[in-house]
Amino acid sequence: MTPLEISGSLNVIGYGLATLGPGIGVALIFAAAIQGIARQPEARGYIMTPVYIGFAIVEALAILGFVLAFIK
Repeated sequence: MTPLEISGSLNVIGYGLATLGPGIGVALIFAAAIQGIARQPEARGYIMTPVYIGFAIVEALAILGFVLAFIK
């Protein structure tokens, strides 16, 4: 087994571990949104706009990590 094969495998394993951060981030964002809407249903419109922005930022970080996993 050459070192290149080992490092390629480590990149993919590293990305697998890195997906935990965005996964937890998305869960926290939507958990807070659900709690906020449950407390103030009439504020749903005001709550969901920052939720979508936060979700997009967290997912952009996940996609960036995916790209960086394959850069040699």
